[in-house]
Amino acid sequence: MEDNIIIRPLTNGDCAAIQALILPIQQIEFNIPITLEKQPDLLNIEKNYHATGGGFWGALAGEKLVGTIAMIGIGGGAGAIRKMFVEKEWRGKEKQIAQQLLAALIGYSRTNGITNLYLGTVDVLKAAQRFYERNGFQPIQKSAMPANFPFMAPDTVFYHLDLTTYA
Repeated sequence: MEDNIIIRPLTNGDCAAIQALILPIQQIEFNIPITLEKQPDLLNIEKNYHATGGGFWGALAGEKLVGTIAMIGIGGGAGAIRKMFVEKEWRGKEKQIAQQLLAALIGYSRTNGITNLYLGTVDVLKAAQRFYERNGFQPIQKSAMPANFPFMAPDTVFYHLDLTTYA
């Protein structure tokens, strides 16, 4: 585990750093045809995440944002995980950044009465899918997702984690 990584909540003051991390990963690295205009949530973190009962967390190496994870509270004790991205140089089991980010989100969820986590991802993100599955997420059909889940157009693979049975 990297000793110099700090996981902390992100706010609107971090929007530029969040966009600078996420957009190149989506557009350049993974060739996902999505723009900032199609992700207006990245322009107001506090309204779109914190105000829903969710949150937005970042992994910082010094002052540099190297990873993010977010959750939208969707009601009924459920949350929708979004924006799980780690800069390429900071990925991998040895660095544990994705694991630390997920642990922060799960800790917050447990403290705030969120017992079910859902997420959608893109088929091309195989490493992300393996990561979620290693962490107890179960693949589910899109039709089994909660009615109030905020779907993103590119998402084709869906997961659920029941925190009441998660160790």
